[in-house]
Amino acid sequence: MTSLTPAKDIMPPPTERSTVLGWMKKNLFGSIGDTILTFVAGGFLLWLIYAIVKWIFTTAQWAAVTDNLQLYMKGQYPASEDWRLWLLMFLLALVVGLAWGIFLKRAEAVGWVLLIIPVVLALWLISLHREAWWKFLVVDVLAILGYFLGKRYPRKLARPTYILILLYMPLTILIVRGLGENGFMKLVPTNLWGGLLLSLLLAIFGIVFSFPIGVLLALGRQSKMPALKMLSVIYIELIRGVPLITLLFMGQLMLPFFLPAGITIDRVIRATVAIIMFAAAYMAENVRGGLQSIPKGQYEAADVVGLSGWQKMVFIILPQALRAVIPVLVGQFIGLFKDTSLVALVGLLDLLGIARGILANPNYIGRQLEVFAFIAMIYWVFSYGMSYASGRLETSLGVGER
Repeated sequence: MTSLTPAKDIMPPPTERSTVLGWMKKNLFGSIGDTILTFVAGGFLLWLIYAIVKWIFTTAQWAAVTDNLQLYMKGQYPASEDWRLWLLMFLLALVVGLAWGIFLKRAEAVGWVLLIIPVVLALWLISLHREAWWKFLVVDVLAILGYFLGKRYPRKLARPTYILILLYMPLTILIVRGLGENGFMKLVPTNLWGGLLLSLLLAIFGIVFSFPIGVLLALGRQSKMPALKMLSVIYIELIRGVPLITLLFMGQLMLPFFLPAGITIDRVIRATVAIIMFAAAYMAENVRGGLQSIPKGQYEAADVVGLSGWQKMVFIILPQALRAVIPVLVGQFIGLFKDTSLVALVGLLDLLGIARGILANPNYIGRQLEVFAFIAMIYWVFSYGMSYASGRLETSLGVGER
């Protein structure tokens, strides 16, 4: 039995195929109006590109960025402990390389982009006379090594790679925070965490923990148990009825008044819990939409084969529901990552908080455009990365095709 050719690989009939010039004639110069619009839009685009490039290389003054790269990346994290952050980056490069070699099997365009980025950063640091440039090249070396090892020994390394992926976040917190007051890996309090480091930690923990909580809330709202359904509905509607900044202010300013004397909760933990609570409520509604999209026949088929209630939900219904709402979930993850910038309003020095502090320096007055352009680029890179990963996942799962 031969397998069917995927729809994306089926070529159109010869009469419908066209060259590049044919496509341009059909879509850009098909009529006088199209031709005029093409020239106007093309001229505006060229002018815009020229203006941006000219501003970047001749007008903009990047001292507010280049002089404070350490602050943007890690806040006030001690320089003597930078080796921990590099260790985590090296481990991440190895894990990504292993996963790519084992699960994707082949190099793709985005893989080359990921390899080029550290090289560009290394060249940039060389131009700034920074000593850390070689560490970015080590990142590339470890990623390439992991890729070839994963491709060469996929069966042997599959389980260790899964374990590394699952343990990476606990290891991150352990390494970043430290073990004790003295000795190896001294404790680094969270008030010294900042910049991109803090933004990523808040976003990752918000995404990782809000997902299972949101799924449970969605299942609770669909439950036939009145008490469980009522509690789920109350939580979802209450949290969705207030903005995230309200929860952040409640966690940072109001919660200490309700705690017993002598008991304090770390500010970063309070912000993380607020983000998780907020994201879980929206996650629940997205997952509930996926559950409602599953045909009734799927439930009946699961009952016919004798599956229990939890088996039916875990193995039949929930996988289909999550697959149907992948674009919505990723859109929420991207929004959550950008929403972490709100913690700057409650005194945490994330990427935006660091930028505001730098702009308050008299040496960098009037450099708002350069600073915020740099921060916007960082947010765009990570947001586009999640969007691209979502697209690849949708393609592999055939979302929208069957």
